[in-house]
Amino acid sequence: MRICIVSDSHDRADPLLEAARAARGEGALAVVHCGDVIGAHTLRPLVALGLPVHVVHGNNVGDPIALARLAAMSGGLIDYHGVDADLPLGGRRVYVTHHPHVARGMACTGDYDVVCCGHTHAASTVQQANIRGGSTWMVNPGSVAGIGGPAGWVLGDLERMTFEWRAL
Repeated sequence: MRICIVSDSHDRADPLLEAARAARGEGALAVVHCGDVIGAHTLRPLVALGLPVHVVHGNNVGDPIALARLAAMSGGLIDYHGVDADLPLGGRRVYVTHHPHVARGMACTGDYDVVCCGHTHAASTVQQANIRGGSTWMVNPGSVAGIGGPAGWVLGDLERMTFEWRAL
């Protein structure tokens, strides 16, 4: 299963939609948003794509009531998880948070195959050693809106366990 991993859209719907469309074109079956969406209008255009969207809120919470309403009215396409998410996707366990320090801690548990985060606006993909003697992928796609760095997103292939950053 391929997924689109994005973060830090900060009220910018156009680059978020562009990333999701590009990911769908590369076979992505879901979008994972690692927070700092701000407003529900930022996610609304994604409903027309027909891809499930999993979103956490981040430190710039914006309007969580509007996000929850949009999720309720999306016919199940948008799932607003609040502060974090524990997702079974493509036979893998995926943990989603906004904050890198929380992501690192969750990756260290070894309970997850992939831990996704945002916040820094700098893309990175690393394998974090965990307490089970293995490693867990930590993926930060940077800012899809291009705030503080280049705009981009990550195409994750959960079958192959590969994560490729894509520029917008």
